[in-house]
Amino acid sequence: MAGRKKQSLLNGALVLVVATAFVEIVGVLYKIPLTELIGTIGRGYTGTAFNLYIPIHNIALAGLPVAISKLVAQSVAEGKFNNVKKIYKIALRMFFVAGTVGTLLVLALAYPYVKSMDAMASLPSIIMIAPAVFVCCVMATYRGYYSGLRNQTPTALSQMCEVVGKLAFGLGLAFVVQRYGMHCFENGMPVYGTQCATVEEAVMALTPYASAASIFGVTMGAVSSLLFLVLRHKIVGDKITKEELESSPAADTGKNIAKMMLTIAVPVVVSTLVMNITNLIDSWSIQARLQYAVDSGRSIIEAMFQEAMALAPEMDNVQLKSYLYGAYEIALDFRNLVPTITTTLGMSAIPVLAEAWTLKNKLMIRSSIESVMRVAMLISLPAGIGMAILSEDLLNIMYGVSDSITISATVMALYGCFTFIMAAAQPLINMLQAIGRADVPMKAVGFAAVAKVVVNFILVGIPGMNILGAIVGTFCFYIITVSYNLNALIKETGVNLNYKSVFFKPLLCALMCGTGAWAVSGICRNVFPSFELGSRISASTVSAVIGIVAAVIIYVLALLFTKSIVRDDVKMLPKGEKICKILEKYDLIG
Repeated sequence: MAGRKKQSLLNGALVLVVATAFVEIVGVLYKIPLTELIGTIGRGYTGTAFNLYIPIHNIALAGLPVAISKLVAQSVAEGKFNNVKKIYKIALRMFFVAGTVGTLLVLALAYPYVKSMDAMASLPSIIMIAPAVFVCCVMATYRGYYSGLRNQTPTALSQMCEVVGKLAFGLGLAFVVQRYGMHCFENGMPVYGTQCATVEEAVMALTPYASAASIFGVTMGAVSSLLFLVLRHKIVGDKITKEELESSPAADTGKNIAKMMLTIAVPVVVSTLVMNITNLIDSWSIQARLQYAVDSGRSIIEAMFQEAMALAPEMDNVQLKSYLYGAYEIALDFRNLVPTITTTLGMSAIPVLAEAWTLKNKLMIRSSIESVMRVAMLISLPAGIGMAILSEDLLNIMYGVSDSITISATVMALYGCFTFIMAAAQPLINMLQAIGRADVPMKAVGFAAVAKVVVNFILVGIPGMNILGAIVGTFCFYIITVSYNLNALIKETGVNLNYKSVFFKPLLCALMCGTGAWAVSGICRNVFPSFELGSRISASTVSAVIGIVAAVIIYVLALLFTKSIVRDDVKMLPKGEKICKILEKYDLIG
């Protein structure tokens, strides 16, 4: 086993968190110039393409990476290294089929999909992104395999390759396509088959193709990531030694391995399918019921959002519906940030918990579950409270001052109040999958999805609730899934969580952090003179930034003095033993 090191749960999660942060930052850098290149209309074309691509992509990839990670970790724990190799080969074949079917399905649905919405200009974008389903499926084989070996570094590096490839190819190709189209117009030639008389006509003619070029960056980013993983696998390998292979029993049959993988994967696929169908129904019903609320009680809504309405332009009822839904969508950009980070905890937990479950190591099972839940709370509670307190300032920094910010801020603040519940959802699902109970999240999602659609349908149609009703529906969804899954996890593993360590101490520290952010930013607003530098920087936003810095300092000090940081968690970090000794010296660790 020399040469192959296993990453601890939090060490692996930390690697993925760094990669996720890098991906998010580059993603922002990608969207700003992309919007300038292809415009709002072009973003609409790419958005339409993503609406078809993402559900098929998610379903094609659902389950099998989890199955690979779990089965590889289980086989390593039992010393069945020949099985590990066989799992990789079988998974590669299964994903090859899933990816091929997924790509063909995107291509087959492309024309009827855009035709049904009278959005033919989005067709080139869909064609350009379709191959990404196949590439991502093959790529997922390697990611799941290395995850099972408790080595998250290849996955993290491949994610970075993917987003850099998307940035370089997407922006580069979009720029070339746009410049060539304008060159044709300036020289009196047709712009991609269309003869144009004005610059505006030329822009409209080239935008579908520039959008398609930009979205092809997604496909090329996936290709870049896959090439990295293939080359790494050939050069570095998986570090399973010849001695380990010779001493391990013969591998199971391909049929048995495929059956085990499908047993784990199918419930995940069903859950993903239910979620995507729910989101599709939900998106339609929210807008339909919001229109009903506007038509039946516009005056109530205008009074409710009086500040925004006073600044907004004149709108008819249909435009007001779109305005409210757009303000809601803006807030969702922040809603998903924290759950995206805590998802890495769940991904890192699968192989660790699967190994502990296989070896019936109760101490490791308890430590893994408590570490995942505690770290999820340590991240999500202060972040959620900060979102709630500084929602308007954060939105102003990100998007600049606009008339709809007050509505978006209300949505964001309400979501901030239960970010900790959303942050726990995916890690709980992953931990249940790790112990072989992937069927439990499937049931939970089914119950929660029905509740969400019903609650949204009722509440969004009430003028006094309107778009805020969608928040209640989302809250019901996560309460049901988290409570159901947590109860099942505790029952299956026999682990009684230390709620003082997992929840109450992080909550106390988060409240101190939030109070500090509120107090410091408030004081700064009264001290600083009023000024504005563009639409994003003002005395208020500078005060918010200072408040955030103060909150971070207060939070770290609160964690140390309340001994909310636990030895087991710190030991799982890089240089964990050394950090533990320093904290123990000053009696700052629990």
